Amino acid sequence: MKIHFYWLGMMLATIFCVSASAADLNRIEVEKRLAKADKTHPANLRRKDLKGLDLSGLDFKLADLWGADLRRANLSNSDLSGLNLDLTVMSKINLSGANLSNTSIFGVHLGGSDLSHANLVGSRFIANLDRSNLSHADLSHANWGVDMQNQPMGLMRVSLNNVNLSGANLSDANLNRALLRHANLSGAILKNTVLYGADLADADFSNADLTGADLSDCILESANFSGADLAGTTFKGVKDKSVLRGLASSKNLESAIFK
Repeated sequence: MKIHFYWLGMMLATIFCVSASAADLNRIEVEKRLAKADKTHPANLRRKDLKGLDLSGLDFKLADLWGADLRRANLSNSDLSGLNLDLTVMSKINLSGANLSNTSIFGVHLGGSDLSHANLVGSRFIANLDRSNLSHADLSHANWGVDMQNQPMGLMRVSLNNVNLSGANLSDANLNRALLRHANLSGAILKNTVLYGADLADADFSNADLTGADLSDCILESANFSGADLAGTTFKGVKDKSVLRGLASSKNLESAIFK
């Protein structure tokens, strides 16, 4: 039976964490490993069970967290910039205010997590973030879109269904083919954001800035654009504008592209 690579990644992460031989670490032990780390010898937290720990405000830039179990851990205001967090276990994690710029998170379940006010600039995510809080997060220049040339085992995409992206900055981000059903993007900045082929059914773009955004070939049934700035926004593939809510109160509708 064919198993989708995304879910295979989920299972591998679980297996790795369960099979980890090291005992649980507490915050003090983690801090000691971080203090001794350097570029040649990063802090070894690989596949370690760290779930539920308060690791807030720590600097993990010189740590190896690949495959670690971080479920329900508190990493708020921590620095994880530039790390490879592929196949970590991170559901319901607290990453509010954390620095995740240029970080890679692939094949990870972050459902129900808090990434509000997080720095996600230039990050690369292919993960499940359903029901997570990303309000006022900075996703500018993030690449969370599908790589169509690297899909040997089925379509792998970021899932952002029912997420809170209100007030978030997604300028120049790539979220092509992302799942954003029922997502709250009210007041978000989406200047030049690529959402090509995304599922945006019932998404809320009220008062958002969609200047130059690409919404070509998206699923847009019942998406709300009340008060949104649609200057130069591309809606190619939309044959029936009636499926879009709030167009009458949107801004710069005359310069939006529907052909």
